Order: sequence, then C-alpha cells, then structure tokens
Amino acid sequence: MQSSHESNWRKTYKEANLFDRYITLHHISSLLEKQPKKFNLKQIGTSVLNRPIHSLTIGNGDKKILMWSQMHGNESTTTKAIFDVLNFLKEASTASETILKHCTLCIIPMLNPDGAQAYTRVNANEIDLNRDAQTLSQPESVVLKTIYDAFQPDFCFNLHGQRTMYSAGNKDKSSIISFLTPSEDEERSVTPNREKSMEIIVRMNEMLQKRIPNHVGRYDDGFNINCVGDTFQSLGTPTVLFEAGHFPDDYQRETTRELIFYAIMEAIQYIATTHIKGTATEAYFQIPENEKQHYDIILKNVQTDKNETFDIGVMYKEVLKNGKIHFEPYIEDKKMLKKSFAHKIIDFQEATSEKYIFQSFSLENELVQYLRKFNKIDN
Repeated sequence: MQSSHESNWRKTYKEANLFDRYITLHHISSLLEKQPKKFNLKQIGTSVLNRPIHSLTIGNGDKKILMWSQMHGNESTTTKAIFDVLNFLKEASTASETILKHCTLCIIPMLNPDGAQAYTRVNANEIDLNRDAQTLSQPESVVLKTIYDAFQPDFCFNLHGQRTMYSAGNKDKSSIISFLTPSEDEERSVTPNREKSMEIIVRMNEMLQKRIPNHVGRYDDGFNINCVGDTFQSLGTPTVLFEAGHFPDDYQRETTRELIFYAIMEAIQYIATTHIKGTATEAYFQIPENEKQHYDIILKNVQTDKNETFDIGVMYKEVLKNGKIHFEPYIEDKKMLKKSFAHKIIDFQEATSEKYIFQSFSLENELVQYLRKFNKIDN
C-alpha cells in the first residue's frame, strides 16, 4: 500500500515551477523567498562569481540532518526533489509533524550556483567541489564546511546525479537510483558510522524495489579523502550519497525526481522514528554494484558503402543552448557490441524500415542526421 506522500506526489507535492534539466539560481530564488518563515531561510555565503548560496533550517528535533544539492552544477534532479520535499513539510500532516518534532533539517538547495548557470560539473574556477574537501580552496567548499562545523549534523545526505551509462550490476537494468556509504579509510573498514548509513540505504532500497525492481545500484566505496562524503564520514557523521540516474525514456529526469523524493522522505521518516543501530550490513552489500554497461543507443549491424558491418555505441552529450539542454549524439564505440546494453537498440538487419547505408568517410555527421531524421533524439 502506498503511503500518503507517495500517492499524492504529483497533485500535491511536485513543485510545478521546476522542470527539465536546466535548474539555476534564477529558477529557485522566488521559491526560496516563498518558503514559510519557520523554514529559516539564510544566505550563508557566495560563489566565485558572487552568487548567493542559501540554506533552510527546518524543524526542532534532536536528530540533525544536513543535505546539499547541485554541488555539481549540471546535476539538478535532486534540487527539484528537494523543493518537492519542502512542499511536503509545509503541509500539516502526521508525517510532517513527526519529522519536524524529531528532526532538524539543514538544506542547501544549490551549493554551486555558478556551475548551475553554466550547466557544468565544476565551479567558475573549474574546480570539482567534490574533490576539494581537504584543500577547501573554493568559497563554495568553505561554505559547506562552515555549515557542517556549525550545525554538527548526525547524518549527511550528499545529493548528486549520474550519467545514463550506469547499470545496476552486469545486466540490462539501468541504475535509476544509486547509493553509497563512503569509506573512512583505505581499508574500506565497515565502521559504526558506515553501518548506520547502510541501514538507511537498505531501508530506501526496500521501498524502491517495490517501484523499480532491480534498478537500484551501489557505488564502489574506494576511499578518497578529498571527496566530501569521505571527509564527513571520517569526521564521525554517517553520510549517504544519493545518485539520481536514468529511468527509461526519462531524459528530463522527472520520473527519477519523483523516486528521489520518495527516497529522501523514506530516509527522513526512518531517522525520525527509529533508533538506528547499523544492523543491515549484509543487505547493503547485496545491492548490485554500479557498472558502466549502457549506451544511450546501439545501432546494430550497421553497413557502410564499403560493405563493413559493425555496431555503433552512441552516447548523448548534454549541451546548453539558449537556456535549454539539448542531447547531441556522438559515437562512443564502433565495434561488435555483444555484451553491452542500451536504452534504445536499432538493428539494421532486422528492421527493414530502418535500412540505411552510411558513408564511412562521414560516419559521425551522417549518424546525427539519421537519428534526427527518424526522431531518435528530441531536439
């Protein structure tokens, strides 16, 4: 049976003013200003280009959760989901009242507003903020660490997005959502902090398996102290990495956004109502590890004018043009792709209506023209 927040998401909690992939400070500023005063909106710093960075502090509970989104500017799905969560928390209900009674949430909706504006992973100084946790060379990194030190969270949610190439294990199941409890040391020791994170992840996975069975993945837990999650975990805070991935035909990540909303709500409610002991280690490691097995498109049995036959693995590059993200295809691999998967497969041997001979000397240009002609891409 669906809980109330699951059954009512689209008509009640989805923030209609946020959609598609391009989400910038301009898109969220008016929404931040409309939040209730009890959500305690503050400007906590500025970016390299002097754009404001905000936080919202919500609730009065002893269990403190710090979460931040768009550390990578081109990973916007979790930002949309955060505003859906805010809509849920604004509504008077037994669930929201329980959360606000037992938890205090500190939410940074957009840590990297410059990267969001440019639709890049890095900030305006071309630094990956998720590799700056030790050096703290960037103003955005300092903002996050300052909030971490002042808030002293009991749990951290590190909210990200992942590319379409990931599969949940070595099978034809895209990794729609992935999780990780980062390591604290080179040995990847299963520490009490990690065990608590694992318990939360297992709880979310159990819920998601009912909606997207076999589409949840687990990231490799190789240790890198320069990453924010590894640093915060090593400082004693159970940390959960969320990765919003690809739902079939959902390149705008609207369905994934809904699933991330469910996952965040499941985690917050579990923390609010449960004494987390860290008893789900085995179940955590049963979640299949992410593998890079998917192409956006595989063109199978392609024939050129020189009677060469091979498969073409196609990926999309996300390109910002006139305030909209366009998905431009490029050739990732050209070989016989016997063990790879794709979100769309076009077999030129089987589909007679798709017969097409490519000129080998201009394969890439013709590929783009073909895909556009047959509406295989959406721009």
